[in-house]
Amino acid sequence: MREILGRRLQRLRLVRRGGPSVLLDAALTCATAWQWPVLPGVGLAPGGPAARGVRCACPDPDCVVPGAHPLDPGLLAATTDARMVRWWWTNRPAAPLLLATGGRAPCAVSLPLGAGAGALTRLDRMGMRLGPVVATPTRMALLVAPYSMERLGELLYVKDRVPSSLRFHGEGGYLPLPPTTAGNGPVRWERAPLAGSARPWLPDVEAVVDALVEASTSAPGGGSRLAY
Repeated sequence: MREILGRRLQRLRLVRRGGPSVLLDAALTCATAWQWPVLPGVGLAPGGPAARGVRCACPDPDCVVPGAHPLDPGLLAATTDARMVRWWWTNRPAAPLLLATGGRAPCAVSLPLGAGAGALTRLDRMGMRLGPVVATPTRMALLVAPYSMERLGELLYVKDRVPSSLRFHGEGGYLPLPPTTAGNGPVRWERAPLAGSARPWLPDVEAVVDALVEASTSAPGGGSRLAY
């Protein structure tokens, strides 16, 4: 089982060489090996670039996350069932891969890419053990153990300031996973899940939130700019 999972993870890292079969393989790894509920994103509209870049396939002409959000099916359809996952990506082989966060699934905290790099440097210097980290051309997201909104609120209440550029992906949220390509570019692993483990290890949000707040606050603009 470990050998098979290791081969799957190798394919997850080869995003540039990947295609629709890699998306299906990644979705099956998340759903069956890791028990992370997933669903396909709406994707991009046919016809390629529009006047302002790529166009989302959803009805909103001003969609701020083109391609990388649920539509049909909706977020509540997220599943770990292999048959459903195969059906989705067989019928829509290029669909973005979305993780439904919260509940028993991982949560995440995301911040602008530059601030995220600074936060990783801080956490590495502290000797902090991190789980998987996802990056897009504009943002970075650290996957953490499930947390409740009440628990998160208690952590943030004691902070002097929480930058608005921080985004919390908890219950009822979602996060695009590699090897998705959405409107703002490819999604990749900044820190890939370790091969050979049955399920990726995740830190508690308490362990990383201070470094993320500090990195966002010290970023240009003081972390007040929300970059999608």
